Amino acid sequence: MYVPSSFQESDLQEIFALIEENPLGTVVTCRKNRLDANHIPFLIESTAAESISLIAHVARNNALWSEASSGEVVLVVFRGADGYISPNWYPGKRKNENQVPTWNFQAVNIEGILEVLDSEKFVRGVVARLTTRQEARQPRPWKMTDSEPGYINANLQQICGVRVKVTQMSAKYKLGQNRTEEDWLGAAEGAGKSGNKALEAAMLKAHEKKRRAAP
Repeated sequence: MYVPSSFQESDLQEIFALIEENPLGTVVTCRKNRLDANHIPFLIESTAAESISLIAHVARNNALWSEASSGEVVLVVFRGADGYISPNWYPGKRKNENQVPTWNFQAVNIEGILEVLDSEKFVRGVVARLTTRQEARQPRPWKMTDSEPGYINANLQQICGVRVKVTQMSAKYKLGQNRTEEDWLGAAEGAGKSGNKALEAAMLKAHEKKRRAAP
């Protein structure tokens, strides 16, 4: 992924936060000269810098796990806030009409080794953690014990666990860092007024982070 220095995000905590808030990852594989992409919600298993790993589960009918080879390298892509930026949102346009539109976004590319974990215990743990995390937003969280054990067991038999041991990570947060301060804040405001509150928040957060880092 092409990442200009002004858009590079190296703060692991920021990257982990994006993945936790946007857990649906796109897993890209290349097998027999054919590219394939699967879309799977992930959990961060380990955040230790030397052993970062992601875990998930897939359907047994999914070739992602059944055709996996030992030591296979995969690419997992996560996306955060994104959206169109109009030149009309730049206050600087009043002084200089030579402005062009762009698209701001947050993206994380993770390269890692795919590992298959065909274990009922592992899969049960992944499902329990995913459920607990997502159901926390509900007024009355659903629990696995809400369903009959036999029903849950039958469903667990239909899925398989996977792990991605991270070998390389690249994060691009293109949020207006290359603009003047007034244009940066103007574009953030414009995104918010257009209904893209997530992008506005991401841009304002990036602006505040840069401001605090300034000497």
